[in-house]
Amino acid sequence: MSDIFQRNGAVLMQRWPHVMQRLLAEESLALSVELLEGPSPTLSVGGIQLTSRHDRIKEAQQQAASLPPDSPQLHVYGTGLGDLQRVLLASTAADQVHVHILNGALFMLVLQSLEQDDWLDDPRISLHYAADHPEIRLPFFALPAELVLSDDANARIRDRLVSEVHVGFNNQPFDPRHPENRRLLEQGMKLLESDPDVAGLFGTQTGRDAFVIATGPSLQQHLPRLRALSQLPERPLLICVDTALVPLRRQGILPDVVVSIDHNITSRHLPPDDSALMTLVYLPRIDAELLAGWQGPRYVGYSSSPLYAEIRQQVPRAQLFVAGSVIHPAIDLAVKMGAARITLFGADFAFPGNKTHTGWDDGDLGPQVGISRHWVHDGRGEKVRTQLNFRSYLIELERYIVQHPEVRFFNTSRDGALIVGTEFDPDWTAP
Repeated sequence: MSDIFQRNGAVLMQRWPHVMQRLLAEESLALSVELLEGPSPTLSVGGIQLTSRHDRIKEAQQQAASLPPDSPQLHVYGTGLGDLQRVLLASTAADQVHVHILNGALFMLVLQSLEQDDWLDDPRISLHYAADHPEIRLPFFALPAELVLSDDANARIRDRLVSEVHVGFNNQPFDPRHPENRRLLEQGMKLLESDPDVAGLFGTQTGRDAFVIATGPSLQQHLPRLRALSQLPERPLLICVDTALVPLRRQGILPDVVVSIDHNITSRHLPPDDSALMTLVYLPRIDAELLAGWQGPRYVGYSSSPLYAEIRQQVPRAQLFVAGSVIHPAIDLAVKMGAARITLFGADFAFPGNKTHTGWDDGDLGPQVGISRHWVHDGRGEKVRTQLNFRSYLIELERYIVQHPEVRFFNTSRDGALIVGTEFDPDWTAP
């Protein structure tokens, strides 16, 4: 055991013995490690450079500048080489700097190689494994290299960090000042003014079970049974997302409510034929001609997006929860209609079996499965391919479920992403 590790380990054992015991139990890092020379030598792990090798301190200062200097609590995700921790301790008024380990084996490598006892011994430092907390803490800085190198045990927190970092970029298309957004709102204004408020549906199904049907690949296995169930006089409320309507109709399944929010939806996805017995719930920006062709009742609402801030003042309507995916308002509608038990179908947030959706060809509803480079854990604890936006949709649904303890949520497949907060319905879910 090196003198460096003995000094680092002594501080860890004194301050956080439980963390030290976990670190000692970590398997050796399974990635190649290379020392990169330069004005500020650094490590390359699996081809990922941990820090700048030109000026590590200046890099850390830029990272620290993104955090509020007057915040009493700061959070650093990833341990790096200790540079950001040192800068924060020297330059901020924080009472506590929480350091969250994203890769235990990587931190062990650093502890064995470089002196870290200076910042570890500072009483303002708290050290945790990131996954010990179910949710990310704000304000934070996540070290970019360790968002890539995060180990599997900390993957859920890693996904939340990545999603949070991307929020600003992801919201750019919804800028209310964008001319195309203004055009889409203006073309639908007459229907917005004449169609009833979605609030008219709230509380109308109190205590009823609801099935919320999305378009993930796992929906396919349930279609025959859903068809039989849909024809019973006493059955759950059936709410589907817009892209699920076509595969459901092909099976002779007529949902009670269809939810649509995307201005890219066309009559190919939302055919108006034989729609008289189905209710359509939508958000503004959808093509007015498409909406006008719907034969059944229509209800309109908003999301919390600034996109609707001005128009909401002119035409008040109730709000549905939207966080990127149409499944969010479909589930929120079920909750607000009064459902006490919600069962999800096709809510995969992933590409089980290397398929993207039920009833649509690969790439019809978005990127092809072949370009997916990300993963989540499925219901069996295995990795399943996905894409970044699906991971963000999953995260926001899990947060929504936490906020609604009065509702029981069930999933019907282990093939897609594990949705924390749901139970597997034993009557629908294969082992």
